Amino acid sequence: MSTKILPESDTRPDLSHGDGDHERFAHYVQKDKIMESAVSGTPVIALCGKVWVPNRDPKKYPVCPECKEIYESMAGGDDEG
Repeated sequence: MSTKILPESDTRPDLSHGDGDHERFAHYVQKDKIMESAVSGTPVIALCGKVWVPNRDPKKYPVCPECKEIYESMAGGDDEG
């Protein structure tokens, strides 16, 4: 009987590869979650639902229209209410 050493397999989803249009935008995420992710490497969830580990400069990308719409609706609307 012989044994063979196999490379370690990572079964977690690969969050570094693009998932379409979401990769072309900067997304809105709670500030405390961004800091937590930077320290621990845990994924964050954007307002639009995208889940990933931030690793790029968001200033280089336009804001996700879906995140922007959700954020603006959360801001409370106009000053009358």
